[in-house]
Amino acid sequence: MAKIIKRDEDSSPISKIIAHIKSQGKSGPNQGDPAKKKMQLSIWYFIAAMLLIFWFQGHMGGQQPETVDYSTFKQWVQNGTVESVLIGPEQITGMLKGEKGKPAKTFVTVRVEDPTLVGQLEQKGIKFSGHVESKWLGALMSWVLPLGIFVFIWFFLMKRMAGGPQGVLSLGKAQVKIYGEKDLKVTFEDVAGIDEAKGELEEVVEFLKNPQKSQRLGGRIPKGVLLVGSPGTGKTLLARAVAGEAGVMFFSMSGSEFVEMIVGVGAARIRDLFKQAREHAPCIIFLDEMDALGKARGMNPMGGHDEREQTLNQLLVEMDGFDPSAGVIILAATNRPDVLDPALLRPGRFDRNVAIDKPDIRGREAILKVHAKNVQLGPDVDLKKVAAMTPGFVGADLANLINEAALIAARGDADEVTMTNFQQAAERIMGGLEKKNRVMSQKEKEIVAYHESGHAVVAMLLPGTDPVSKISIIPRGIAALGYTQQLPIEDRYLMTRDELLDRLQVLLGGRVAEEVIFKDISTGAQNDLQRASDIAGTMVMQYGMSERLGLLTYTHTPQSRRLDLGFGSNEREYSEHTARQIDEEKSRIMDEAHQKVLLKLEHYRDSLEKLARILLDKETIGGDELKQFAQELRGLPSEAGNQPPIDPAP
Repeated sequence: MAKIIKRDEDSSPISKIIAHIKSQGKSGPNQGDPAKKKMQLSIWYFIAAMLLIFWFQGHMGGQQPETVDYSTFKQWVQNGTVESVLIGPEQITGMLKGEKGKPAKTFVTVRVEDPTLVGQLEQKGIKFSGHVESKWLGALMSWVLPLGIFVFIWFFLMKRMAGGPQGVLSLGKAQVKIYGEKDLKVTFEDVAGIDEAKGELEEVVEFLKNPQKSQRLGGRIPKGVLLVGSPGTGKTLLARAVAGEAGVMFFSMSGSEFVEMIVGVGAARIRDLFKQAREHAPCIIFLDEMDALGKARGMNPMGGHDEREQTLNQLLVEMDGFDPSAGVIILAATNRPDVLDPALLRPGRFDRNVAIDKPDIRGREAILKVHAKNVQLGPDVDLKKVAAMTPGFVGADLANLINEAALIAARGDADEVTMTNFQQAAERIMGGLEKKNRVMSQKEKEIVAYHESGHAVVAMLLPGTDPVSKISIIPRGIAALGYTQQLPIEDRYLMTRDELLDRLQVLLGGRVAEEVIFKDISTGAQNDLQRASDIAGTMVMQYGMSERLGLLTYTHTPQSRRLDLGFGSNEREYSEHTARQIDEEKSRIMDEAHQKVLLKLEHYRDSLEKLARILLDKETIGGDELKQFAQELRGLPSEAGNQPPIDPAP
């Protein structure tokens, strides 16, 4: 009968060490600390390696000689059991005659001044020879070996100090990201919605490919191109597309990567960056977030000559010093052109300024087509409608919209992304996360329903407002308990005074609906009142739409001549008397709008209550049902949807 025999584990010292290492790797006092655990394992690995070397020398390096005293050695010589002897200056090494089937035994003994030893060896016929050790070699090794170890440690430490982005000696090196021709796979085909800016930079590509063409008539290649635009409009993507089209190397750095605590580091990095660029010309230097580096000098509230200004001075010198015919072009991107130093913006440094504005509806559609190439779209998806319901979105927002729609479809185990997914993604981005589980009392739901119905009814009655596309009383985001969505039919760049007043009335519709129905008001109109106050304030102070104050403007808004990004100043440049008049005019506009909305909602109270009841029942209204309600409210037949809306308010 066969038996299963379990083999005993090896009990050698090496096996015990290895077993201990494994046990330390699985558990131990430093199990939760990766750094300590790594150091502890390293120490045990070192001990195991040393024991392995000693064990190898002891067992695999041959039989170790036996140390005997000199008298025993003399006795073996007299007995004739010694086969050979090696006489050294300090010790004697010998080999005994081996017996049959056994290996010869070696021994070592200390040498004693014995003049009769050689004669006895000759008498017994024992082979012997002498050995002289080199004194100077041992002394040399005693000096060279420690010196070599010291030099090795020194070079190792210096390498650690100089190497890597955190090295002390590498602080002056520009930590630039370098992309070769094969690394840049972005071309102008990947850029959409900003055709004018792309056309400006196509000429830069031609400069890099064929510089003689522009120089034939005496022209020169521009040194720098400044890309100005709101965040997410595609400035970095456009710069990489220029390098990809031209087939040249691309040096990319952010403005914040130049400035450090140590004085002189930023200027040294600027010099190193331009040195590398000249060595790899033709190439493109891209400086992202230029406002972090090129902010106007003298803006430091503490005064003095700070490190950032020194770095900017070095950049100005480098841009003046290099030859544009060498094929090095600087591209910089910023969304704060108003804070840049004037010396940086003059011709000869940044010769061209390309404004990248938010895309219109056709541009948004083109951007959506680019980002939707790898997305499985359903047959009902119309990217033109998606572009229409995303006014004000930039390229980054549209890319996020498609990604959110794909995630929503995947969450529902769908095989393709539908139009409903895009609508849900747009609401998720603009309104926030839908919170169906938020518990609201019936009284609060009624207040929210009438509030949102008030917005919708006023928007349906006024001719100068965008159509209402959806109403919901499902909470979203942090504080939104409901929302009324209006989607513009087309992109608007100008607004008349009547249109602004209509928009003001729509914002007040929710607050007034609460007054009409509940004879009380709630805190839900806080955001509406703030936006309405902003509209009234800009009408009076910026747009000159107050007959009492005339055509003057009362806000100082330093705008870039390249792009209006809306950055302003809070500095007041008018008297207290004028300030009182401004406040009175804003109050008058708000009061008049409030009275108009109050008359409308009292006149259409039945429609307001009907819409609120539908909202309380369904929580969300949109699509054809909302269009039908709007047509009934205006008194239009269902087939007369294209007629202009009528304001029936008294």
